[in-house]
Amino acid sequence: MTDQGFTADEIDTSRPHPARMYDYFLGGKDNYEVDRDAADRVLAAAPEVAVFARANRAFLSRAVRHLAESGVRQFVDIGTGIPTSPNTHEVAQSVSADSRVAYIDNDPIVATHAGARLLGTGNTGFFLGDMRDPQTILHHPTIGDLIDVKQPIAVLLVSVLHFVSDDEDPYGLVAAFRDALPAGSFLVLSHATADFHREEATEVAAVYKNSTAPLTPRTHADVERLFAGFDLVDPGLVQVHEWRPDGLSQAPSGPVGVYGGIGRVAGSTA
Repeated sequence: MTDQGFTADEIDTSRPHPARMYDYFLGGKDNYEVDRDAADRVLAAAPEVAVFARANRAFLSRAVRHLAESGVRQFVDIGTGIPTSPNTHEVAQSVSADSRVAYIDNDPIVATHAGARLLGTGNTGFFLGDMRDPQTILHHPTIGDLIDVKQPIAVLLVSVLHFVSDDEDPYGLVAAFRDALPAGSFLVLSHATADFHREEATEVAAVYKNSTAPLTPRTHADVERLFAGFDLVDPGLVQVHEWRPDGLSQAPSGPVGVYGGIGRVAGSTA
């Protein structure tokens, strides 16, 4: 099921979009010249960003697999970006075919690819939405059709909250999703940081300032605050390549400027 909810003239190709830039970093082709130009400026300032993108994508797969193997059967992937296999439903359903996945993104370009790449089974859905409006996402008909709000849910906020400024209160946004989750639910989160590459991060942020969503890197302590009300699953909040590595991806040669972790709703025994 899909709810695109937009017209063709609403697709903005005049400014770079982070989802399409991320697709370029991953070697994808679903991007425009304006995205490629901006991404190339990022890579000129910080060539390691492409490594960060791949490490982040591998973290997503490991996190979803871990949760699916732990019994979670419902996933809400917010800010899914341009589909890149293996997608969330492919990983989850490889563990259990009855896994259900709702995808949400605010870029109409993502919606144009959803039907072909994200909706191959009856257990997936996509709709346009913005993480800055949690209540609209939580009460969307696609969520109602796919997700049983009385059973554990994994909410995925992977590489999206660094596009929410402090003025937009990322902590309050996460809390809104947390407070709607039943016992046994989880948060999967990754977030850019300047802790290891401060000078390069400043140059990268300058490029994103002219995109549709400026970049706000945060410190380890700041990212950990996003897990308020959650109990961090071992090994805690770490660089994404250090979160339960499976040996399938080549280890980066240096620090990765993205933190990642999984949190369980505090007090849950699941």
